[in-house]
Amino acid sequence: MLTVGRRKLKYTATAGRIVLRQEVLTDGKFDGHLPKAEVFLTAYTLDGADAGERPVTFAFNGGPGSSSIWLHLGLLGPRRVVSGDAGELAPPPYGLVDNAETLLQHSDLVFIDPVSTGYSRAVEGEKPGEYHGFTRDLESVGEVIRLWTARNGRWMSPKFLAGESYGTTRAAGLAAHLQERYGMYLNGVMLISAVLEFGTIVFSPGNDLPYSLFLPSYAALAHYHGVAGEGRSLEDVLADAEEFAAGPYPQALAQGNRLPAEERAAVVTRLAALTGLSEDYVDRVDLRIEHTRFFSELLRSRRLVVGRLDGRFTGWDPDFGRERPLEDPSFSAIIGPYTAALNHYLRAELEYENDLPYEFLSQDANKDWSFKEFENDHVTVAGKLADAMRANPHLKVHVGSGHYDCATPYYATEYTLGRLQLPPELVPNVEVRYYPAGHMMYVHDASRRQQAKDLAAFIHGASNR
Repeated sequence: MLTVGRRKLKYTATAGRIVLRQEVLTDGKFDGHLPKAEVFLTAYTLDGADAGERPVTFAFNGGPGSSSIWLHLGLLGPRRVVSGDAGELAPPPYGLVDNAETLLQHSDLVFIDPVSTGYSRAVEGEKPGEYHGFTRDLESVGEVIRLWTARNGRWMSPKFLAGESYGTTRAAGLAAHLQERYGMYLNGVMLISAVLEFGTIVFSPGNDLPYSLFLPSYAALAHYHGVAGEGRSLEDVLADAEEFAAGPYPQALAQGNRLPAEERAAVVTRLAALTGLSEDYVDRVDLRIEHTRFFSELLRSRRLVVGRLDGRFTGWDPDFGRERPLEDPSFSAIIGPYTAALNHYLRAELEYENDLPYEFLSQDANKDWSFKEFENDHVTVAGKLADAMRANPHLKVHVGSGHYDCATPYYATEYTLGRLQLPPELVPNVEVRYYPAGHMMYVHDASRRQQAKDLAAFIHGASNR
């Protein structure tokens, strides 16, 4: 039971693995409905609620190869980890407290760990690598959602997906897959730190788009760390960077070596002023500031590197002549608290025992992930999300972005959302919220509380009840 203000939430928590089976045919002969994998999930259902009225949210993180630990214990679940924040990290052994802002107040919750993450594994004799790819991942997570929905009598409940990072790629794909494969129409999709078009964030030869789309986030970090934008508000700095990133900057990049020297010098000066980098550095990288280079360069004079997931965090490198940081200080800051809390919580509080290591982030899945469906092309699910919305005009989409996120920068998300192939009538179905934090914006306490309110309002508005 959880006490939220004057309200007492009596709920049932269920942790365990659900078996995925596959109908197998050999030479046209049915061999059976054979087990292929076991997927770990943690579900929370409000006691005594009307299943037809009560929403249910299926949540997962990204990676690819990440478990659902972050959304589970950082934002949505009834218990949350105390990890501290940039500049004031909590010391081990950390803490675990009731989450007064849990989404359980407004929706039942099912946290899903895809195969090879958490305690999810392929069964004996099967290959886990078969699940480490775009399509198989959608199929397996979609099957988990179908099974849980059917077994718990929730086909008539308002249904939502909540994904973070690559989990937003998964969620957008699932919105279409669930409709097409099972006829399961959703009420809403919550995209937290979204990436729907990888061409907007992947720095590759010949693709100048990310340089412009990352620029406002660079400017935000330069302002936060006091190396640019002195005396100006964050809003003013972002507006300035967005204006430059929307026109003059990409136009200059498109001209390449045809850009007149005088115009090039003006671009160098403007970029340096926005990013806090020296004009010499901007000139030497040919106006193209790659994000991992930026993390090392921004505070090099202070002998500090900044975080990729959350640029408010800083850390130290063993060698400050390096071009790129050895590790991400924002990830290093949160992994300890979250894994300690999760391993304690499942055993000591939910009484789920399993001697496998809980894979918070499977490196095997991440490095082997297959995007064969997009060979010779950028990965994109923007079209799938638009397809789902056109087929289901009641489908609502919530997008949450952090201004200090340099993994999935907010301006790249805006670019993608602005190009969704939607009729004018459906454009208002997409709402966007911003937070003064990073990729896991809920690490910042004020952002977490506001985000909880935003998600609650979205659930109520999209439930059609």
